Amino acid sequence: MQATQTLPSLSKSRKRLKTELVSDVHHCSSVAQLDCELTMFFHCELVVLILALTLNGQVHTGEIYGGHEAKPHSRPYMVLLERHMQNGQTSYCGGFLLNKDFVMTAAHCQAKSYTALLGVHNAHNCAGVQRIPVKAAFPHKDYNETEYTNDIMLLKLSSKAHFNNNVRSIALADRDDGSLPKSCSVSGWGRNDRNSKHMSLTLMEVNVTLTENESCCEKKTYCSEGEAGPGEGDSGGPLVCKDGKVYGVVSASRETNPDGPYVYSYTKIPENADWINWITGNNGNF
Repeated sequence: MQATQTLPSLSKSRKRLKTELVSDVHHCSSVAQLDCELTMFFHCELVVLILALTLNGQVHTGEIYGGHEAKPHSRPYMVLLERHMQNGQTSYCGGFLLNKDFVMTAAHCQAKSYTALLGVHNAHNCAGVQRIPVKAAFPHKDYNETEYTNDIMLLKLSSKAHFNNNVRSIALADRDDGSLPKSCSVSGWGRNDRNSKHMSLTLMEVNVTLTENESCCEKKTYCSEGEAGPGEGDSGGPLVCKDGKVYGVVSASRETNPDGPYVYSYTKIPENADWINWITGNNGNF
């Protein structure tokens, strides 16, 4: 309730703001610099408000449980994906930069339209954050929304990302030699308490260990088990393993039984290498 009361005070203070604004000079013209900065500042405050409210029924995976806050900007490839839904609501998924033109996320994060927020760590501090609308979305052609197979999607940005210390791409694992990468990590802004309805305002991370699981192999996914892992709000984020490459996309979670461990699944990137190269190789021009 307190979060909703911040909007009137923000409106009254707009004219007084000259400095300490959210700015991304790369996307603001010199003629309208101040107005652009003010607009971005108030949108930043709106992002904070939305993240502080409920998850609006998001039921897929995306909560960093058992983790901790990431070192600021230690994962410059991370993308906070703003989803504009058909019903007019806004919700969020995770994602990550493949290059200056493409973001990867989960296919179940589909929406009417999207805006990619780059360079975010703490949603209260949007200095240097780049907001780039998405031009085109490419969910995997064989995505199954019931089984969450091929739960992967590419997003073509409307303008190129501006790389700097806080915004960088990450390499993909291009092959799977059959040996399971054991030591990996996931990150995101999803909630960090199973009893909470609020997403985290800071980027969180947690280490996970991949396990052999016949069901996961059949669905072309990696899996991890236990209390620690991703959940609601972290969908679409990267599974990064010890070689620094992305092996999977955060997809879904389930309980094996009431007393059993949680199982978290990640769509395999090596299994989709040809599809990824086809989309990005054509620069999304179809």
